[in-house]
Amino acid sequence: MPVNMLDKLFKHRGIIWLLFIVNVLGTIYGYIWYGNQLEYTAQNYPAWLLPFVPDSPTASLFFTIALFLLLYPPKGLKGTLVRELIEALAVVTSVKYGIWAVGVIFAGGYQGDTISWKDWMLVVSHTGMAVEALIYARFFSFRRMLPVALLWTLANDMVDYSAGVYPWLPSVLDDDVTQVQYLTILLTLLSAAAAWIAGPKTRRYDPLQRTGIRR
Repeated sequence: MPVNMLDKLFKHRGIIWLLFIVNVLGTIYGYIWYGNQLEYTAQNYPAWLLPFVPDSPTASLFFTIALFLLLYPPKGLKGTLVRELIEALAVVTSVKYGIWAVGVIFAGGYQGDTISWKDWMLVVSHTGMAVEALIYARFFSFRRMLPVALLWTLANDMVDYSAGVYPWLPSVLDDDVTQVQYLTILLTLLSAAAAWIAGPKTRRYDPLQRTGIRR
């Protein structure tokens, strides 16, 4: 299928609404998935660390909001800047944690952990996170906010591994936390680079006018 036909498909409001609903449901499920770790963190760590725990659902939440703002872009400079920041966070974190989760599952399986049907479900859903973010990156307008998103994601990495609130790993990887930390930081840098490459080549203030999506 030609690229322009694919672009027309992904710009269709019905497709965007479908992805929005799927991501809403996935985000809710993601926060439920992190329920035990959130409860453990609340009981054993300062409360301000709680937002740093559910990395993948928060990435999905950013992308969900970005889709909504693609359909209904805010007006004014302040609204535009907020939209661009959410788009930048959506692309960087969705690509980063999509790849990260798949890598951790397979790394655990390589070291002897059992890969269950739930793990395969996570592989599919997190691969989808990364793919949809790269597809829609060129429909967003986030380039000037990309450095902010990169700094935030790196700060999140620092908090995760310095405070010990990183996503729980398969038990067979408990002795590989340092290597996972280095991989996580590397993925942040690579995801920001991927966002830059996949993103719009020019910045415009009306994403609907730029992408051809009709109000």
